This record gives sequence, C-alpha cells and structure tokens, in this order.
Amino acid sequence: MVVTSRVSVEMVQKTAAIGAPLIAAVSAPTALAVRMADAAGITLAAIARADGFEIFTHPERVTGAVPGKESAYVVVA
Repeated sequence: MVVTSRVSVEMVQKTAAIGAPLIAAVSAPTALAVRMADAAGITLAAIARADGFEIFTHPERVTGAVPGKESAYVVVA
C-alpha cells in the first residue's frame, strides 16, 4: 500500500486486512502505527523522498539499491 499521508494505526489495520506486506508513505508514521506494523509483520517504509526512504519495521524485505538507480530499492515480499 502506498499513501501520501501520515501512517496511522488505522492505515496499518487496513493494510493488514487486505494482506499487503508493505506500507510506503511520504510522511512519518505515528509511534503506535510502527508498533502495530511490527506486530502484524508489515514492512513500514516512510519519509519517502527522491533520494530514498527510512525503513521502520521488517527491513529484511528490502534489499540494496538497484544498479543505475540511486534512489530505487528492491522489495522482496
């Protein structure tokens, strides 16, 4: 799931309900959303910008940069 807003606990609940393994967001998540995403096994990547993003939970699903694309990452579900 990709969102342009702040990641809330409700957004994590909706992501879990549809069975998506990852949430990517432009804005920062709430502390409760981070805890819930971790408990639900959802990878939470946020503060997304042109040069990258921060991974808050389950970083093992995200591997290094794609060759030739400095800001691209490979997500392994």
